[in-house]
Amino acid sequence: MTRMRGDDRQPEAMFSYVSAEQRVPATHPLRAIRALVDDVLRDMSREFDGLYARVGRPSIPPERLLRAQLLQIFYSIRSERLLMEQLDDNLLFRWFVGMDLDEPIWAPTVFSKNRDRLLNQEVARSFFGRVVERAQGLMSDEHFTVDGTLIEAWASQKSFQRKDGGPEDGGRDSADSSGLVRELNTTPHVTQHLKRAGGSALDGRTTRHAGYAKSQHARPRVEPAFGWLKTVAWMRKVKLRGLANVDWLLVFASAAFNLIRLPKLLARPA
Repeated sequence: MTRMRGDDRQPEAMFSYVSAEQRVPATHPLRAIRALVDDVLRDMSREFDGLYARVGRPSIPPERLLRAQLLQIFYSIRSERLLMEQLDDNLLFRWFVGMDLDEPIWAPTVFSKNRDRLLNQEVARSFFGRVVERAQGLMSDEHFTVDGTLIEAWASQKSFQRKDGGPEDGGRDSADSSGLVRELNTTPHVTQHLKRAGGSALDGRTTRHAGYAKSQHARPRVEPAFGWLKTVAWMRKVKLRGLANVDWLLVFASAAFNLIRLPKLLARPA
């Protein structure tokens, strides 16, 4: 059977009658996440009202700023300039943020300045807390885990100074790290490295308790979260300066991780 060759001419259409909403598949993972995000942002509407003046030049809607920031984390977009490029030609991104197909994108500096005015520790913690509220019934208070991963600053190599004998050299199972944790009246439930040079810093004071075994059992459920934050959410080496900025980024990125997990957990039968 023979077929006539198709026409490769590409005339520009004057109108489009298909919206971004129609183009995003119903089964796309971002749909469930978008529904959760919109629900959280509706709850935060009054908080946003208190952050903006009643008069003056309209700014970027805070809901769009936060949705765009989530996309930057979800897709490991390393700069605001690249994020704006994606918003310019990616229908999925435009749909998630809430932009029309023909709506002009923001200049990268405008986006950054508006985001920095909005996103602070208080807003990030409120967003995180409201995401956690959606997980009620999925959490247990029987056990909790604290991760001690170090976050590297975005700084010149010349500005680093070697700290011989510090926790960076000895790892998490070191005398310095364990001693510091005990000074805080906390038991260091780090993994024993019996084959490391000098042996493990943990002894029977820690390992003989049943709680230590529970901590080791919970590790496979906890460490992937922090691994995702460091590799996907660009937390291994942050670009922001100041502890306050790093704090809101970590909290907001943690909320992003929860948003990825929640649709699957909520869909499970009770």
